[in-house]
Amino acid sequence: MWYYHTQKDDTDVIDALSRLAEELPTRGFEVYYKRLRREGHKWNRKRVLRVYRKMGLKLRRKHKKRLPPREKNPLDVPTMINEVWSMDFMADVLSDGRKVRVFNVMDDCNREALAMDVGLNYPARKVVETLENLEEEIGLPKTIRCDNGPEFISKTLAEWCKRKRVELRFIQPGKPMQNGYMERLNRFYREDVLDALWFNDLHQIRTLTDK
Repeated sequence: MWYYHTQKDDTDVIDALSRLAEELPTRGFEVYYKRLRREGHKWNRKRVLRVYRKMGLKLRRKHKKRLPPREKNPLDVPTMINEVWSMDFMADVLSDGRKVRVFNVMDDCNREALAMDVGLNYPARKVVETLENLEEEIGLPKTIRCDNGPEFISKTLAEWCKRKRVELRFIQPGKPMQNGYMERLNRFYREDVLDALWFNDLHQIRTLTDK
């Protein structure tokens, strides 16, 4: 038996779509196809869509958010309480494999841990909620020092701090010791609680953390 096999050479289409994917990484098929037609290519829509899907271009690419330059700030000891706070996240895993996050807030003046909140997830909205709870209890500082984590560089936190007139002071990427007071607290908490014991649920972590 003899069968006819189609001979399709999509090399030109692949090259054109690859070029557009490099030039316009955040656009989709409709933009690519219109650009190809404007460039004078006569390929029909069905063919271009088939090659587009075959290349996996329908999958959205994730792009790293570019950070503005961060200045190196001296790690001075504040002379007053509620002048400078530090905040950071820690991570651990429960016995069933679920990931846990711990949000720590500390006053740099007396090294008091103001908050150590535990949760399975901790978006920027919950960061703001924790800071608002602290505001009701003891007020807010002039400055909060933190790293460049997604929760800390979010618009949600930035807008809240602007409204409350609190300066967010970011450390330089890859320089954790610029937030040295918090790093010290994290190390002791890691050694004495998170690494010392095996937890089955959040309640166990919260109970030992509160002690």
